[in-house]
Amino acid sequence: MDKKELLNQGNDRKIQKEQIKIKPNSTILFIGDSITDVGRNREDNADLGGGYPILVAADLLSKYPNYDLTFYNRGISGDKIVDLKNRWEFDCLDLSPDVVTILIGINDVWNLADSGAEQTEEDLMKFEEDYRYLLKSLAQQTDARVVLMEPFVLPYPKDRHNWRKYLDPRINIVRRIADDYHAALIPLDGLLNAKGIENAYDIYTGDDGVHPTLTGHALIADAWIKHLNL
Repeated sequence: MDKKELLNQGNDRKIQKEQIKIKPNSTILFIGDSITDVGRNREDNADLGGGYPILVAADLLSKYPNYDLTFYNRGISGDKIVDLKNRWEFDCLDLSPDVVTILIGINDVWNLADSGAEQTEEDLMKFEEDYRYLLKSLAQQTDARVVLMEPFVLPYPKDRHNWRKYLDPRINIVRRIADDYHAALIPLDGLLNAKGIENAYDIYTGDDGVHPTLTGHALIADAWIKHLNL
């Protein structure tokens, strides 16, 4: 995928119109892998780590100081979609969240890319099945509003170009599920790649194309906050 294609990918996929209205006494959950985890202390139930969750929380607490908002970070470094599914009840449903943000999928891609294995239709079907389980159980057991964020990779280092064949089908799955469940969708892959083209890729994801720098986390947080129905 060349630079023009990446720019188009960021521009032709608009953030879905579904917006998140923050209400008093809301519980807001961020859940996923290392991009959400960002060194949080898992012994401290309220620790939000050092990434986009704490940036979003700080913004909302400033905007709504009297809302008595509760925030949880349940990112776990290294998680794939099946790992998230296996802990979904304890780390999500048992918290009775009002807003749930999901960012998952890059470790499914990373493992395949490292192994050099071919991606099969069965791989993609299982990814979609597990992802749909998350949204279906949320709809059945809670009234939570949902924000889905696309997994992403930036082409720095250059070998990350080879990840597109694994990643792009999963992005399409996330988009399809967002449509089906009327979830808000944040097209992070296009947004981050477009900013990387404009400035420099490593400004946003350092030296691995995956883990955001503070600048990258700020961009993610800003995209999330733009979903607010103020």
